[in-house]
Amino acid sequence: MNLVVFGATGLVGQGVLRECLRAPDVEHVLIIGRTASDVRHPKLREIVRQDLWNYADLEPELSGFGACFFCLGASSAGMKPEQYEHITYDLTVAAAETLVRLNPSMTFIYVSGAGTDSSESGKSMWARVRGKTENALLRMPFKAAYMFRLSIMRPLHGARSKTRSYQVFYSLAKPLLPLLHKLFPNYVFTTEEIGQAMLTLARSAYPKHVLETRDIRAVLNQSTAR
Repeated sequence: MNLVVFGATGLVGQGVLRECLRAPDVEHVLIIGRTASDVRHPKLREIVRQDLWNYADLEPELSGFGACFFCLGASSAGMKPEQYEHITYDLTVAAAETLVRLNPSMTFIYVSGAGTDSSESGKSMWARVRGKTENALLRMPFKAAYMFRLSIMRPLHGARSKTRSYQVFYSLAKPLLPLLHKLFPNYVFTTEEIGQAMLTLARSAYPKHVLETRDIRAVLNQSTAR
């Protein structure tokens, strides 16, 4: 299985990339993002570029992939609505439209957030934009598309958030996160678990395409039961 990972230097992306490289059935991983990763591995190839809205020059390198794990995103804090939509909706759709055309049998997994607004009409700007992005992806003719509405993350294996406020939170909460993970397994996930859940869906289908936290846990339980 060949995979594409967007945003492999972010908190979720770091965990996802680690699990992809560890998986025996993954032969090749291409990571695409705006900043370079410090990961080196025989399976890994990396493309660093600032323009993530246009892929005409990359098309020869973007075919032959079975799944895309789209972990790229940004906090809406301090952003104007049009700016947040440009780096959330426009960027994601540009990449997805190229990939689905070149890889019609691809599974596409998008890292969204708990509270995303599928109606696109609620009061929260970020939730509307995320909902618009999810809806656009679900309309595309991928083999399958799954939206991961994540909540609280527990970083493992050195994974760190690039957003300063988030990293401060995770640093302060670090002593409590193992307990919260144990007490609330349907709401708190490790970065390792998210990578494993994505790989499970790349290998086999799941009946729901918008996955709330309980659904993500169900995917993980499904994979461990085999």
